[in-house]
Amino acid sequence: MNVAIGILVALIVVAALLLAAAIRILREYERGVVFRLGRLLGAKGPGLILLIPVIDRMVRVDLRTVTLNIPPQDVITHDNVPAAVNAVAYFRVVEPVNSVIAVENYLQATSQISQTTLRSVLGKADLDTLLAERERLNEDLQRIIDEQTEPWGVKVSVVEIKDVEIPGDMQRAMARQAEAERNRRARVINAEGEFQAADRLAQASRVISESPSGLQLRYLQTLGDIGINQSSTIVFPVPIDLLKGLHALAEDGERPAAP
Repeated sequence: MNVAIGILVALIVVAALLLAAAIRILREYERGVVFRLGRLLGAKGPGLILLIPVIDRMVRVDLRTVTLNIPPQDVITHDNVPAAVNAVAYFRVVEPVNSVIAVENYLQATSQISQTTLRSVLGKADLDTLLAERERLNEDLQRIIDEQTEPWGVKVSVVEIKDVEIPGDMQRAMARQAEAERNRRARVINAEGEFQAADRLAQASRVISESPSGLQLRYLQTLGDIGINQSSTIVFPVPIDLLKGLHALAEDGERPAAP
């Protein structure tokens, strides 16, 4: 009797273990790639999945977007400037079957191909391009990496360059260059302002020379501006010819009348 009970209990335990091994529950963002005796059956899920114990094997695949930090890469730009560049990539699995049978470890493979592509693409760009045209470089990196990971069932959606570190002496040289450029622009702006002012003065002088009354009005306006300050002393210039005429009249008045 005891032996029969022991056998029954053992059978129940074995049945429970087999049932536990046969049942899989996959979340909404998971898929299960099922193999039966080594042969591919396909992707299953989400929900409840029934497997044949010992015969079937299932590999879980996560379909959520993965954030991949690309470690700093030592890059020599096209103009021979050393730089350390790191980036971040966002990708997800779109073909669960290919991510299992086409590559051993799609996470590691995507990381390695991202690092080599980063060094290759940025090594063809100048330092100015690397600093000023990141958006275009990001698009090139995303396109190239996505083309290489497509056979693995991996879709790379975004690649962003995070930091670009350059040597300290190069930073100082760039600062001096930027300062020289700002000084040059300031001189150009000042020269353009002087040129425009001189052109306007030349136009005004031509207008005034064609209209003597205009010159007198401008003269009177200038005197009025000067006279705003009460402490100002205004000196009116008198033509020499007018003084000679007044002197002649004075001399005529002093001569005695003819008899």
